[in-house]
Amino acid sequence: MESLYRLFERWIDPFGKGPGGPGSDMPSSGAAFLMHFVRQARWPFVLMLALGGITAAIEAGIYSFIGMIVDMLQADARADLFSRHGPVLLAMAGVVLVLRTAVATLTALVEEQTVVPGFTNLVRWQAHRRIMDQSLSFFHDEFAGRISAKVWQAGQSAAEFMTTLLQTVWYIVVYALATLLLVADLDLWLGAAVALWLVLFAAIARIYVPRIRTLAKGTAHAASGVTGRLVDTYTNIQTVKLFGTRGGEEQGVRIGYGVYLDVLRRFTRSLTAVRGLMALLSGTMMVLIAGLTLLFWQAGTVSVGEVALTLGLVLRLNLLLNRMLGQLNGLFRTMGTLQDSMDMIVRPIALTDAPSAPDLVVTEGRIDFEGVRFHYGRRGGVIDSLSFSIEPGEKIGVVGPSGAGKSTLANLLLRFYDVEAGRILIDGQDIGRVTQASLRRQIGMVSQDTSLLHRSIRDNILYGRPEADEAALRRAAERAHALAFIEGLRDAKGRIGFDAHVGERGVKLSGGQRQRIAIARVLLKNAPILVLDEATSALDSEIEAAIQENLTELMAGKTVIAIAHRLSTIAAMDRLIVMDGGRIVEQGRHDDLLARRGLYANLWDRQSGGFLTVEADAEEVVRHDGAAGQ
Repeated sequence: MESLYRLFERWIDPFGKGPGGPGSDMPSSGAAFLMHFVRQARWPFVLMLALGGITAAIEAGIYSFIGMIVDMLQADARADLFSRHGPVLLAMAGVVLVLRTAVATLTALVEEQTVVPGFTNLVRWQAHRRIMDQSLSFFHDEFAGRISAKVWQAGQSAAEFMTTLLQTVWYIVVYALATLLLVADLDLWLGAAVALWLVLFAAIARIYVPRIRTLAKGTAHAASGVTGRLVDTYTNIQTVKLFGTRGGEEQGVRIGYGVYLDVLRRFTRSLTAVRGLMALLSGTMMVLIAGLTLLFWQAGTVSVGEVALTLGLVLRLNLLLNRMLGQLNGLFRTMGTLQDSMDMIVRPIALTDAPSAPDLVVTEGRIDFEGVRFHYGRRGGVIDSLSFSIEPGEKIGVVGPSGAGKSTLANLLLRFYDVEAGRILIDGQDIGRVTQASLRRQIGMVSQDTSLLHRSIRDNILYGRPEADEAALRRAAERAHALAFIEGLRDAKGRIGFDAHVGERGVKLSGGQRQRIAIARVLLKNAPILVLDEATSALDSEIEAAIQENLTELMAGKTVIAIAHRLSTIAAMDRLIVMDGGRIVEQGRHDDLLARRGLYANLWDRQSGGFLTVEADAEEVVRHDGAAGQ
């Protein structure tokens, strides 16, 4: 039995890549989106279709057996029953015991061993890969919990829809047709009554199903909005408690629930209306068919066994049609959920690799910005006509007021966004024409907003170079002045040192500890281009001074862009670039810029303890904005 299980479990590869490569489009309509995945697992579903039809035929046949047995009991003496009808009765028993059991077992194998683990996770895996192709701005615009929920529910909904369609709805359709044929074979008037029942059922379903489908999609979307808000609250629970805003958060969730309940109530009202209408229809048709059957028996045109057959089939048909209504409601509720997931999954990907894009090859590390313009899709206000070059191995510092475009410059170099005009070259290669993965492999970055993965210290440091050995790992931690505190760590599950987990976004560590882990990670990665965006802002002065020595060692032989408000940390760079309003307004060495008495000198004079204060920063923005308007 174990080998049989494994045979069906291997039928669908849950990690199949699917048609097309990374960034390839997926269909944007519900049916086409579903079929995109079904085609990758067509044969299991073909078998489910066949098994559903066979199951329905067997179930309808069992009622024929009952009618035949009733007629046998009427026609023959008790002693002659098995002697005269033994082979027929044995055949009936074989169908019920052997064929019915075999079909049910095979159906369960396909559904439970193939579709549930294989197809469900095939959809999730390919949806996840599609989402991972999205640009950074996509993730900034959505709740992380909402994205993950929609990826997860896409697989669940697709599998439930196909299973319900082929195992239940198809079964009921085949059973209804079999009932129609069997009853019509007895009497055409009875067959006409059953046909009328099915036509009226289909007409009511045709009217209500589109409405139910639309409301189901709206319900799923509203529900994901509530869960997204909950995840956002739980993720930022420290901020919620710090500011004492529980009441406001609960009010926000309550408003989300209100929207959800409003849509849900409209949905459930439609369900109640159609259920009441279907109950009236089924009750009317059962009374009509039963009355006709009894009249035909009284007239001698049908036997007692045929009365039993007809009434049994009709009662079973009533149960199945009621079940069909529930299944259709569930089916289109599931389709609504799938379409809600689809709307996010199939969004166009803003950043893609060019067809057959080569990997970036860094031989020297020269960087050229040529006429770069970027405004985050707005008319202006971020970077305009930015042109400058960084020589191989040159170390530049980038300074300027908030909003000057410093961090945007780094984001464009890493191609988190595409430039709107101009281009950026590394060793003469346009970064827009090479693969994103190869570009980012050649750049090491430490930012002021350090976010760690909810994994072990070891996993976080090795993230940029997974193949590094233990000695290299420890050396990087030591150079980042992190080894001492790492060796003293113990998490809630008793894991210690490098095996201790850091919590979501590294919340179990202090800001300075997270920053040192991030620096160790970049030290270990050892990329030829280094970007430091306030890399030591979260460190105290003593640790910062010690790490600066290792950063100087790390920067040796590399092309470096260091962004800082604390000007003393970059004063010794080969060249300083002063930005304001998305343009370079000054550049040169520290002493030269001070002697020029321009914006850099003003920023330096306004520092407090080597740090550019927020007040001074804001004052500079106002001063320069005012000057620009004159």
